[in-house]
Amino acid sequence: MNDRLRKYRNRIMMGIFIVATLIALIPLFGVLGYVVINGFSVMNLEFFINLPKAMGAPGGGMANSIVGTLIMVLIASLIGIPVGILAAIYLTEYDRTSWLSIAVRFATDVLTGIPSIIVGIVIYTAVVLKMGHFSALAGGLALSIIMIPLIIRSTEEMLKLVSHSIREAGYALGISKGKTILRIVLPTAAKGIITGAMLAVARVSGETAPLLFTALGNQYWARSLNEPIAALPVQIYQYATSPYKEWHQQAWAGSLVLISMVVILNLIARFAFRSRSN
Repeated sequence: MNDRLRKYRNRIMMGIFIVATLIALIPLFGVLGYVVINGFSVMNLEFFINLPKAMGAPGGGMANSIVGTLIMVLIASLIGIPVGILAAIYLTEYDRTSWLSIAVRFATDVLTGIPSIIVGIVIYTAVVLKMGHFSALAGGLALSIIMIPLIIRSTEEMLKLVSHSIREAGYALGISKGKTILRIVLPTAAKGIITGAMLAVARVSGETAPLLFTALGNQYWARSLNEPIAALPVQIYQYATSPYKEWHQQAWAGSLVLISMVVILNLIARFAFRSRSN
């Protein structure tokens, strides 16, 4: 009787878990499916190689926005990834208990929860106003600030997973602490660190609010990093809020491209983490 009751309860709980999982997946696949249906039908080669057309005019593309997003994400990565990894190394390998490490961890937690629009306002006040114009550099800097706490947290956790016996083996061989970190600890945690960095890149790729205050947007190709530049999230926002049907269709296509970029980065990160765990 007790065995039957346990099996009955187990089946009920498994059914509840499966239903909860399906409910959680419904919004995800609902959003993806809606964007694919509306965006794929208007996506063509012209969309990827042409500049936007005039207001209300049919055709055109978002080539400048796609390239602009990639440029600003690259700038953010060049700033945020090294800073985040080095900060995590300091917190994990050199200083775990001092007031400075506690302050850095607290600041990291706070920055992780701050709305991205606040970062955009800060960079607008501190950089854009002093430079006198919007720019790709300001946009990349804003995105890097969003990336840094994410990379610090993920890298710190990956470094903590590296066994202390590995470090002690390096010290026993007479290897200095710096070389032990560089040649033993980091390679051991490399896949996890790369996974965290890629997830951070995916996180900032779809940010819109900070770029409204920093990069602003551009209907043409940007000739330098020191001038306003187009960005896919900003372009989608402008097109979606316009009264023109043609722009609405372009916004759906841009949304599909942006989601595809984020999904691809997340899938690569997941597969990297999976191979690490295997």
